[in-house]
Amino acid sequence: MTPTAGLQTFLAFDFGLKRTGVATGNILTRSATPQSTIKAEGDARFPLIARRIQEWQPDALVVGIPFHPDGASHENTLRAQKFARQLRGRYGLQVFEVDERYSTTEAIASGAPDADAASACIILEQYLRSIE
Repeated sequence: MTPTAGLQTFLAFDFGLKRTGVATGNILTRSATPQSTIKAEGDARFPLIARRIQEWQPDALVVGIPFHPDGASHENTLRAQKFARQLRGRYGLQVFEVDERYSTTEAIASGAPDADAASACIILEQYLRSIE
């Protein structure tokens, strides 16, 4: 999961069918900052994502991939993996997938006003901690 040299800034997504949480972060601080959640379905989300990529100019993207507690995949696992593939194809950036089990539960428990964006932060910070 280690990125190639030179990757410094990241844009992370907590994919959902109607809402996609977004966070930005970087290697230097190994922390993430929530951004406003994208409220769009299907392909309507991609122009909004393109604007975020243009605004933040990330070196790579991170997508949370949900699994059952036992590690088994489910329908949303496949949807999030498809979303990650679409990001790769549309924007030509590296996309790293992160096991996001319990990120939404943790985000809700934190009392964050936007659980989707908070979950994206958790996903990104988990990724940043995993790289050397």
